Amino acid sequence: MKKLLKITGKILLALIVILVLLFGYVYIKYNEPLPKGVESAEADALANKMLTALNYEAFQNTRYLSWTFPGGHKYIWDKDQYKVNVSWDEIQVTLDLKTPNNSTVTVEGKNIEPNKKKAYIQTALSYFHNDSFWLVAPYKVFDSNTSRSIATNEAGKKGLLITYNAGGTTPGDSYLWFLDENGRPTGYQMWVNIIPIGGLYASWEDWKKMESGIQLSSTHKLFILDLNLENIKAWNEK
Repeated sequence: MKKLLKITGKILLALIVILVLLFGYVYIKYNEPLPKGVESAEADALANKMLTALNYEAFQNTRYLSWTFPGGHKYIWDKDQYKVNVSWDEIQVTLDLKTPNNSTVTVEGKNIEPNKKKAYIQTALSYFHNDSFWLVAPYKVFDSNTSRSIATNEAGKKGLLITYNAGGTTPGDSYLWFLDENGRPTGYQMWVNIIPIGGLYASWEDWKKMESGIQLSSTHKLFILDLNLENIKAWNEK
């Protein structure tokens, strides 16, 4: 037994060393500081070009969106009523986005007592803020408490820098968007609180036109990961 524990300990130590070295390599190769942007009419014009390319007017008129995020998080979002049905595992939360405390929670089909549901509601809110951003982030460039500027990364590539100064789960996050010639996003670099490496790139591809007329991206490639959003729908009437 002691010999087995010793071998296991050596394996774990080796894995830790490999992970540390891998993180160090990725950090040195990809980490870059947040570029300084200049807020300007040019930045607002570029943001509006992106919104036009994606049919922002249709997004404003879209009532329902549904999708499945990696990890089995399923959503049905009623934008008009500020309600989201969030489900994962055997948990279902009907979020009231205006008054989260009014949200309802069921686990395995049974209602949860009010004093026990707060944690589920907070988890559902955190999931929704993150997972919906990967779906509709391009439509949020003029949200309240955002700033827009033109910035250039270390590779000399110019983009639209959006900073979220408040709101959501992690205020202060910044995204440097890159657009094609028509104004549609091809990807962004991220400077976000939950990722210790600044400037990681995530693609926005496999764009699909929805029933409501908006365009949504279903695939994001991030370093060695693929984030594939499935069962994406957007419509106006049930």
